[in-house]
Parts: sequence; C-alpha cells; structure tokens
Amino acid sequence: MKNVLKTLGVVLIVSFMSFSFTTIGGDKKEIKTDKSKVVWKGYKVTGSHEGTIALKSGALIFDNEKLTGGEFVIDMTTISSTDLQGEYKGKLDGHLKSDDFFGVANHPTAKLVITKVKSSGKNAYNVDADLTIKGSTNPVKFTISVYGSKATANLKIDRTKYDIRYGSASFFDNLKDKAIYDEFDLVVDLEF
Repeated sequence: MKNVLKTLGVVLIVSFMSFSFTTIGGDKKEIKTDKSKVVWKGYKVTGSHEGTIALKSGALIFDNEKLTGGEFVIDMTTISSTDLQGEYKGKLDGHLKSDDFFGVANHPTAKLVITKVKSSGKNAYNVDADLTIKGSTNPVKFTISVYGSKATANLKIDRTKYDIRYGSASFFDNLKDKAIYDEFDLVVDLEF
C-alpha cells in the first residue's frame, strides 16, 4: 500500500509540474516576417504621409488557442515612405531615419513586449504592452484580432513620449502649417 501511495504521489507531483510549466510557457508561434506587414501613418497640418517598417522578429504566445503574450522586434532601418517617389521620398526617408525622428544609426530596432492580455470577444483581445523606441520604454494599449494563423492590430503612438519632438506644436511655437501631429498610427497585419 505504501508503494502505491508513493507512486501515486510521484505521478501527481510530476503531472502537476508538467502542467505548470506547460501553462506558463504556452504555445509560441513565430511570426512569418516576410508575410507580415507594418504600415505607419503620420499626420501634419497640411496632410499626411505613410509607409512601411519591417519586422525583424516576433512571436505570439497562446494557451489553449487563447492569446496570452507576445514580443516583436521592429527593424527601424527599413522605415520607408510609400506615398512619395524620387527626390521627395529620399528626403523624407532620410529625415525619418535621422536624429530628428527615429535616430536609426544609434537605435536600429524598436521593441514591443505584450505584458497583459484580456479577451474582449471572440477572437479579439485588449492588450497592454511596453513599447521601446530610441531607448525609451512606455506603456501602450491596443486591440488585436486573431483569426486562424493571422492577426491584425491598430496602434496609436505618441511620438513625443520617445523624445521625438521635431515639428511638434506641443514643444515649439509658431509652427503654423509646418506642425506635425504628435500621434502616428501603426496598422499591423501578422501571419504566423
């Protein structure tokens, strides 16, 4: 009888430990960076510009098909406008990579780490995350939808929280029609 109880105890402990570690780790699904897309859109008094940024790496973590976490690294050296061509495109792309904006020579990547996930409906989640740009980390909130092996999210980012103040009416007076709004949008389409 003692041997049966010992064996049962060992089985329970091993099962509990296995279950615990499996639940914590979750099912990590790597993002297919070549099939995923991040589109940015920035706004100014006289209009807007938009373009793309490539993902360097990323993964979403699931537990029983429910999103529980994730982490992404963005290759800031790939930031590029898609609404301009020729000389104007070159000037804007260069300016975005300069220290006035993202300073990619010193900060070639940005990072987003999901810190909290709460289901908000079928396939939809409210997400809290830490976003690091130019060495500054700030919390962001957004909604992500997951369908099969795809996910979509829209984020609104206040660039001034990352010390990107160029053309910001929050910091400079008399900009008039040269003002650039503090918030920009990221539209993310992921495949994993």
